[in-house]
Amino acid sequence: MKNLIIRSTAVGLATLSLSACATSSNKVDTSYIARDVNTLYSAAKDRLDRGQTKLAAALFDEVERQHPYSPWARRAQLMSSFSYYLDSDYNKSIQSAQRFLSIHPGNKDAPYAYYLIALNYYEQISDVTRDQKTTEQALAALGEVIRRYPQSRYAADAKLKIDLVNDHLAGKEMEIGRFYQRSGRWLAATVRFRKVIDDYQTTNHAPEALMRLTESYLSLGIPEEAKKSAAVLGANYPGSKWYERAYELIQKHTS
Repeated sequence: MKNLIIRSTAVGLATLSLSACATSSNKVDTSYIARDVNTLYSAAKDRLDRGQTKLAAALFDEVERQHPYSPWARRAQLMSSFSYYLDSDYNKSIQSAQRFLSIHPGNKDAPYAYYLIALNYYEQISDVTRDQKTTEQALAALGEVIRRYPQSRYAADAKLKIDLVNDHLAGKEMEIGRFYQRSGRWLAATVRFRKVIDDYQTTNHAPEALMRLTESYLSLGIPEEAKKSAAVLGANYPGSKWYERAYELIQKHTS
């Protein structure tokens, strides 16, 4: 299910009073014929309510095209972005939200637009075996929401999502580090595990990273560094299986 915060805000944008009724379901509303703004916006909202998100997005775009100077054009831009988001057309959703911000940077709904951009990137995060460019874009966009609107409800949710994004990025570093270990490229492996410890120390990957770092240092013939990593692991995660493994390795190599 798509994010409830973004959905609730969209409902507020869409349900402001309009003097015209929604178009009949029997009428063809995809053709680009001139219509008054109330009728056109109502038709778009009606399609969105029915779950016809692609058609709703096209109709909200048409509101902006036919009535660019109407107050409804601003709302239609955001509703278009939301509709594309629901339709999983993330690029178009981002473009609509960015267009809104470029024209109305100080609008009261700007926080919603920034948050919607972040969600579009967040929804596209792939598994850790693939390139993480989108994950990094999601992290940057979520951070932008927090930086600009720290007291908003969007910022609170963005902070939670950043924790998940960081865990995902740490997982990617671990996956690469373990690959380097299997290939006997111990120095390259230490770089990856060190990054997890330095940049993602609050994630659940940190204990394993410390154990793998201990492992790698021992394989490189640097026992003193291995002991330091094991000591940090023992101090912070004394009861973990990773500390047990690191302790056994240290004992084996120093006995």
